[in-house]
Amino acid sequence: MSVLLYLVPAALSLGFLGLAAFLWSLRAGQYDDLEGAAVRVLADDDLREDDASGSPRGRGARG
Repeated sequence: MSVLLYLVPAALSLGFLGLAAFLWSLRAGQYDDLEGAAVRVLADDDLREDDASGSPRGRGARG
């Protein structure tokens, strides 16, 4: 039963720490653009249209 004297404050402090981290991320703007990341994942950026060489970007191609 005496272990509750340690576990309850530890659980409450972890809860408040998680709440503080969530509020910090909310104020920092982490949730402003929810659909932008999903669209950027689907975008094919391997080849650029204005790239005249036609070499794939970011796949170890040099030059």
